[in-house]
Amino acid sequence: MRKLVLEVQISIDGYIAETDGKTDWMIWNWGPEWKWDQALRTYHTDLTKSADCFLISRQMAEEGFIAHWAHVSQNPDDPRYSFAKHISDTPRVVFSKTLKKSKPIPGGWQNTDLASGDVVEEVLKLKGQKGKNMLVYGGATLVSSLINAQLVDELHLIINPVALGKGLPIFNDRQHMNLVTAKSFDSGIVVLHYERKPN
Repeated sequence: MRKLVLEVQISIDGYIAETDGKTDWMIWNWGPEWKWDQALRTYHTDLTKSADCFLISRQMAEEGFIAHWAHVSQNPDDPRYSFAKHISDTPRVVFSKTLKKSKPIPGGWQNTDLASGDVVEEVLKLKGQKGKNMLVYGGATLVSSLINAQLVDELHLIINPVALGKGLPIFNDRQHMNLVTAKSFDSGIVVLHYERKPN
């Protein structure tokens, strides 16, 4: 069965965004100035390339995730090009009960499927298909529902050196995990790689 892997940027007190969704506290929040050091860039790019399917939320699709990385993938001189091209060339699944494929989204529906059924059933169906790992990027509602349903097999928590005090959490329930690696990077970020403990 394929694994579902989560890569997410998070604050040291466990939030992935402020309560209003802002992420300007991150060392790099996906903009053109890639402020991560080279070792962290390589870690992220290699993880991205290990997946042959990406899961994203309706909100991310409507906010332009697909269009953003498609645009970056047009410029081979951009340092983000390698993983952006992989995101653009790899099948994606948008999870939404309200979107229809007849409704345009930024970047279009090319290479993108829509999952509108029960999240657990949809993910189990995807896990049962042949292929490599799947990678989920969020947002908070989708990610927390996958974690709570114990569908996420591995977590790569990119911990930024900032505490928010309050914000959008992804952990709403007790979770038991095994630490695989803990790595610190020159840009001030620590990446904790966990595997979910089976029940």
